[in-house]
This record gives sequence, structure tokens and C-alpha cells, in this order.
Amino acid sequence: MPGSGLHCTPLHPCFRYFTQKGYNTAYSQRQPMKPYFFLITMLLLTCLVCQPGFPAAAADPAAHPQSGSVLCLPGIYPLDPQDCLPLGPSEVRTRNAQQGILLPLAPLPATTPDRTLVNVPFNYAMLKENESTPVYSTMEDAQANGEPIDTIAPGKLRFIAYFDSFDTDDNGKPNYFHLSSNGWVSVDSVATRVSAVPRFQGLTFQRTPLNSFGWIIPLNPTAQTKRTPGKENGDYTGHVLTEYDQVQIYAAQKVGDEEWFLVGPDEWLEASLIGRVVPNTRPPEGVTNGRWIEVNLYEQTLAVYDNSQLVFATLIATGMEPFWTRPGLFQIYSRLESTLMRGAFEADQSDFYYLQDVPWTMYYDEARALHGAYWRTRFGFQQSHGCVNLAPGDAHWLYNWAKEGDWVYVWDPSGETPTDPASYTVGAP
Repeated sequence: MPGSGLHCTPLHPCFRYFTQKGYNTAYSQRQPMKPYFFLITMLLLTCLVCQPGFPAAAADPAAHPQSGSVLCLPGIYPLDPQDCLPLGPSEVRTRNAQQGILLPLAPLPATTPDRTLVNVPFNYAMLKENESTPVYSTMEDAQANGEPIDTIAPGKLRFIAYFDSFDTDDNGKPNYFHLSSNGWVSVDSVATRVSAVPRFQGLTFQRTPLNSFGWIIPLNPTAQTKRTPGKENGDYTGHVLTEYDQVQIYAAQKVGDEEWFLVGPDEWLEASLIGRVVPNTRPPEGVTNGRWIEVNLYEQTLAVYDNSQLVFATLIATGMEPFWTRPGLFQIYSRLESTLMRGAFEADQSDFYYLQDVPWTMYYDEARALHGAYWRTRFGFQQSHGCVNLAPGDAHWLYNWAKEGDWVYVWDPSGETPTDPASYTVGAP
């Protein structure tokens, strides 16, 4: 092509392409080229790479017997194309494709559930620790320190639910709370009001994703990806993720005793930073109707399957030692929009808990239940006394989906959770 600085000889593949397509190599005699502009441009760049005076593509002749060939057009080549070298951009794209990464990255086939599911019909307040709390039948009785109709025993984890509060001193702060149970409690018994319930929500899915995914566990304020797995070098990418950020997981690699996840092209994170969901549409043994809730104790995640397809997933908080959440296959036997949970494990009642109006509760294993936990501020790690704690919005979604008799499959892929029945009591929040 005169004037172009490029020389496609009759021996060069690009010459063969132009002549086969009906183009004359003389610039003044070529056919209209506009429809083929992009393809021709790529071929000309290939010619440029292979001309005398330009460095040849870095290739091992032993590994590539056809090393005199041109570079392949940028693409994915799972098999050796034979007539070109799949190096440069093609090599990167092929390696990514082998790890399940196709550019541009496809988003998860998921959306955030309805935001109004987070709303609860009550207000909550935490009671002062280790003090008895009198409950009065009327506000007048509370003002007069009259005879209480009930007394909430002292303990560390105690919350009341109220639907109204009153400021009788006109100082802008409520001093009496009208409980949802119709009793009254003085502000003198209250440590703090719950300003807002946790607003974290999981994901609903239009179809089962092809790869694993998860959330950054809220134990560290940020997490930065690395170009290679392992802590030995500091090749951080500058890509910073914050708590509850969603990531897709394309590959896993163990470095020493630590597992690392590939979350993007040349971006790795420690597995311990992520609460992972591994989609598995095969029903657990014993489930015959294609509907089940999977509780993964190791990952601290919950996944819901309907018609053997993933429809919902989120982070949870399950039982901590020695109050593990028991592995096994169970069925939901009771559903309650809200309920009181109270009790203790120690003989001296020192660990007494009292939780009014726990929202969207579903019992499945004795006193162990799936329920909203308005007193939690973080999810993704063990915290409970045996129940499966969810953010209120997630518990609401699950309550709307589930029905009595639905299966709950609890398991620990690490095998660390005890399976001996003697290790378990009836359970608690």
C-alpha cells in the first residue's frame, strides 16, 4: 500500500486476505473499504508487527513452531489456532476466560430486595444492664412508682419494643415508653434507644449465577485487592472495597495455610475477608420438593432455593461456641410475625436475655429459629446462642417466601461444628 509505510507482500497472510476478499493492493484501485474499516485496521496492525525493522512477537519457537506467523486477532483461544500466535491481548483474554472471567465483566443476575422490607412496626430500646426493670400498667402508675405488673429480670441482653413514647417534662426527651405489650417503662430503666435497625440486605436472583459470589465481611473497614495471592509481597492494586461490598469469585488458590479468591482480572482477596455463597442447585438428601433454605455455618451465609434455582442469598450470624447452631436437615414448624424471646443458660441466670417482638421468626429446630435481629449491628460472623440471625429486611423477605414444612439444611463444609447431639441444648437467640 503506497504511502502507508506498510508492506504486505504476496507471501504475507494479510496480502492473501485482501486479494481473497477482492481488494487490489494498489491504493488507487481498491474497492470501497468503509464496511470493513475495523477489521482491515486490525490486519494492518498485524502486518506492522511482522515487518522487517520491527521487533518480532515474544514467543518461544519451540513452544510455537509457527513462530513466523502473525499475531492472532484479540480473542479467546482455548485451543491453539495453528495459523497465528495467540499472544498479547489474546493470551490475557484466554487466561481470564479459563478462570471464568469474560470482559466486560457480567454483573450478577441479581437485585436488592424491596427496601421497605427493612421497616419494622416497632421501636426498640436497650435496658440497663444488671438491673431489674419494673413494668407498670399505666403511665400514671409509672410516674408514681406504683406497684408494677411485671418485672424484667436483670441481664446483659435485654430490649423492649414500644409503639409510643411520652415527654411529660417538655424537655424534648421521652421519659415514658408505652410497650407493644401494653405495659409502661420509665426512661430510668433505659440505657439507649435503637435509632435504626440494621439496613443491610442480601440479593434476590433472576437465575442461578454461574460462579460463586459474596460480601466483604464487616470486620475490617476496608479491604484492598492484590495482583497475586499471598501476603509475601505488597503488590496491592489500589482497588479498595468496603464492608458489605459484593464480589464475584472466579477462582481459588491456597498459599500456605490461607485461601485466596480471584475477584477480578489479576485481583485477589483473602478468603477470610469474604462471606461466600457457592451456588448448588442439587437438593440436599431428603429434600424432594425443590424448596429449601441452606445455612452455611463456615461461610456465615444463607441461600434460598426454589424449584432448584437460587432465588435469594445473604449474610447471617449463627451460634458461637459453645452455643453452636446444630447441623442437620430440619423443617419449619412455626411462623410468627413477632415474638418474645427470653431465657438463660447459666444456673444463676447471669446470662438472662429478654428480647421483645423479635420480628419474622420461624422455628425449625426446637428453640432454634431463623429471625430478624434488630440488636445486631454486623452480620457475617458467629454471634448468636444457636439461632440463625438475619438483618430485619432479610428476615422479612424470608418470612414472606417460606411456609411451614419448608426444609432448612444446616451444614458446615469445614467439619468444625460438632455433630454430637450431646453438644446441644434447645437453643436461643
